[in-house]
Amino acid sequence: MDYKGEVDDTGSKPFESSGSPRLVSTSDVEKVDSKIGTTVHLQRRLQSRHLQMIAIGGTIGTGLFIGSGGALANAGPAGALIAYAFVGTLVYSVMVALGEMATYIPISGAFTAYAARFVDPSLGFAMGWIYWFSWAITFALELTASGLIINYWSPNLNIGIFIGVFWAVITALNFLPVSFYGEVEFYFASIKVLTVVGFLIFGICIDAGAGQHGYLGFHTWDSPGAFAPHLVEDNPSLAKFVGFWAVLIQAGFSYHGTELVGIAAGETSNPRKTVPAAIKKTFYRILLFFVGAIFFIGLLVPYDNADLLNGTTSAASSPFVIAAKLAGVPVLPSLINAVLLTVVLSAANSNVYSGSRILVGLANERCAPRIFTRTTSGGVPYVAVAFTAAFGLLGFMNESSSGGTVFNWLVNITGVAGFISWTCIGISHLAFMRALEARGVSRDTLPYKAMGQPWFTWYGVGFNILIILTQGFTAFMPWDTSNFFVAYVSLILFVVLYVGHKLVFRTKFVKPIEADLDTGRTEIDEMYFEEVVPTTWYGKVGHWLLG
Repeated sequence: MDYKGEVDDTGSKPFESSGSPRLVSTSDVEKVDSKIGTTVHLQRRLQSRHLQMIAIGGTIGTGLFIGSGGALANAGPAGALIAYAFVGTLVYSVMVALGEMATYIPISGAFTAYAARFVDPSLGFAMGWIYWFSWAITFALELTASGLIINYWSPNLNIGIFIGVFWAVITALNFLPVSFYGEVEFYFASIKVLTVVGFLIFGICIDAGAGQHGYLGFHTWDSPGAFAPHLVEDNPSLAKFVGFWAVLIQAGFSYHGTELVGIAAGETSNPRKTVPAAIKKTFYRILLFFVGAIFFIGLLVPYDNADLLNGTTSAASSPFVIAAKLAGVPVLPSLINAVLLTVVLSAANSNVYSGSRILVGLANERCAPRIFTRTTSGGVPYVAVAFTAAFGLLGFMNESSSGGTVFNWLVNITGVAGFISWTCIGISHLAFMRALEARGVSRDTLPYKAMGQPWFTWYGVGFNILIILTQGFTAFMPWDTSNFFVAYVSLILFVVLYVGHKLVFRTKFVKPIEADLDTGRTEIDEMYFEEVVPTTWYGKVGHWLLG
């Protein structure tokens, strides 16, 4: 196939081919696409299945397998279920908004660029750094969880040993080419998916009477109840609502990572096809996994179970493990714990990947030192990877404090940071739509068009802001300085970053007509992408099950 015309680094000139359109191989698309778009020197080697599993791998972690126990204890089975479903609608508003922008301008570190181009460079700066901060801290969180999980078998071992070992392994994996990372994450995340699916089947069987207690049905919804009272003692109805609202940050932390599809767009082959597909499939699967898992956890484990309320964050307090114990299956708790270890390591792997790519996007938008754009010959931003991975060493804080205390602090900090990032994505999308209107570009011409706009994005932005401002209400009942700081430190940091950048650089809000809608656009005219389906038996099974 002969090519004519040049493709510059910004992708402003379309790709042309001689002759009639025909199918091309994945490698051909990658060669073309790696030259297009402002992706620094990152290479487009991720396929649709990689993209979906990176998002699933970064999302399904300690928030579901361990943290959901706290949600059940605070809100009860019905309260936790409603909270997770409600936050799921907010996540979907973010995902479809991101889908429109990421398919139109698929670039590395997309969130930062969209906010800076369409709204305000200071917003891009603050958003990018708070988002990177959340993933760097989450890496330390997952390493902390890995030590706590191993303590389930050997409580006398120092968890610092495992934090150090796993930190080295995860960091080394992220220095390998992104195609290798994508394959590793695909199979790691596949274990998570199979585990959740297996638990759903297990939940159906136990609830129907296969366990030692016979048929269960909705007995936990009757006793101790569908909603758990929380904090407020003199008003039962208000206490149940308080329990529901208190769980929203935990639910947000659990969903945090779904938006990784947008980050990986800059390293994805044919993003205009793979990104929309990944957004739809990833969200529905995650929603099914989370809502389904919370539903069956609520059926099998009463919210007043002593293990849920013991104040620890080890695998012993995981509702998955508790459900297996209550069902009288002696081997299953250890098996679930082993899977939990894989789950945590997979999530940690995604943490370093996403954090490093955000740094690349920040550097590319001149919101971070240019040194972060340096890459290896394989396209790995090694400086950004090393800098992000270094924050995983915060996991060693467990050596001077209880693991449970550190875990809860990190969950709150990263959960709020996730809501801030979702809010900024929604605001960027509103500005993106105004820029399209100012240019006379119809949304009907977009590679991916989201439903119900702009109202759906306004819905997400409004509730995300409300949750951010009110999620720390427990610090006032009664006043607790430590809890107030944990609840609002991410918001305080975000405001400091935004105001500081605004004062130093005197940036102005971007006018819709002046918004940059061209730099980084990918145009592959008269070409079609042919997905490469794995030919091995396990590859075919994985493709059938996972996409």
